[in-house]
Amino acid sequence: MDSGNAAWMLVAASMVFLMTPAVAFFYGGMVRAKAVLNMMMMSTLAIAVTGVIWAFWGWSISFAGKDIGGVFGDPITGFLLKDTVTAKDGVFTSLDSANAAYPHTVDIAFQAAFAMICVALISGALAERVRISTWMIFVALWVTLDYAPMAHMVWNHGLLAADGPISNAIGAQAHDFAGGTVIHINAAVAALVIVLIIGRRIGFPKESIRPHNVPMVMLGAFLLWFGWFGFNAGSAFAANGTAGYAWVSTTIAASGATLGWLFTERVRTGHYTAMGAASGMVAGLVAITPAADVVSPLWALVIGLLAGFVCCLACGLKFRFAYDDSLDVVGIHGVGGLLGTLLIGFFGTGTGFLAGGNFRQLLVQFLVALIAIIYAAAVTGVIAFALEKTIGWRVSKDQEVIGVDQSDQGESAYDFGSILN
Repeated sequence: MDSGNAAWMLVAASMVFLMTPAVAFFYGGMVRAKAVLNMMMMSTLAIAVTGVIWAFWGWSISFAGKDIGGVFGDPITGFLLKDTVTAKDGVFTSLDSANAAYPHTVDIAFQAAFAMICVALISGALAERVRISTWMIFVALWVTLDYAPMAHMVWNHGLLAADGPISNAIGAQAHDFAGGTVIHINAAVAALVIVLIIGRRIGFPKESIRPHNVPMVMLGAFLLWFGWFGFNAGSAFAANGTAGYAWVSTTIAASGATLGWLFTERVRTGHYTAMGAASGMVAGLVAITPAADVVSPLWALVIGLLAGFVCCLACGLKFRFAYDDSLDVVGIHGVGGLLGTLLIGFFGTGTGFLAGGNFRQLLVQFLVALIAIIYAAAVTGVIAFALEKTIGWRVSKDQEVIGVDQSDQGESAYDFGSILN
């Protein structure tokens, strides 16, 4: 065991955990005042439900259980963490491992935080119209049937892994450093599928639905950027030079995307906006996630600039095609995650088409992304449709007009009466 690595990974796990409360602020500020608590509660429940599922069988399906068909691990091996946690002299600790640079319990914590943030991202597409009870059931089912198998396929020698059958057949190693497929493409596809099943908010797209608290959005964006250092640099799994470079490339890309979004916005609307800056930050962070360790500083900047420009334009597609992705999960996380995953095929040092002269890397990145999209769409579609036809997703029209905070939770974020008095 290496105490330095263990300390860094505990810090990184805590930083990734902070990202879910950051999403609560980021999304909470974007919705109308009558739905802010509901939005933040969805992130809260993403943490709580995922934490329970991860301990029971999520960890085992993702990383601990014996591989089944390259798609998932068996849920029994690590059920309630029995493969990892033991009591020694009355105190619980990790089982010993001769090969690990830090205790297994630290890895459980790090990976649990990833699962929490992934499912929380989906909530942004469902804003202002979804029942909390249905959301809780969805989180439990989705983490079990979608997220945990996807993590296994990509990060635990499964179907989509660098050493998996697809990579071996093509002759190039698929690369997803910190979650372009597992987190961002996965969450965005799930969000889009649910949106298509549950329908649009009342008034969308004819009415202007504006954020109620932009400073809250900015706070969430800055906290996300901070947490992303744990997300990307922590994915080096050691306190080493790769972690340091991931911090640097993450900052370069996020900075470039912020500027790219703002310049695009300026040309289109004549303004640089705080909402645009916050969205650009996140777009760049998303796009660099799968590539943070394998692209040079120049290409990290290019990825960021492209993400800012492309994601800014992509967020307008929901108005053209009339799907109510309320807070642009698809436009930012889906498009940004796909962009970053594919650009490894061009910019990956030594392997990419422009940085290595090899088309195989692009091919394997494309196939892995495509399979991830198909898997996420199929699994989420079954879960979301079953919930729609049984307990239902949405509050009633009257409840939506009143606001889900008051109608579904019986509370309000702001006491406007006392303010006026």
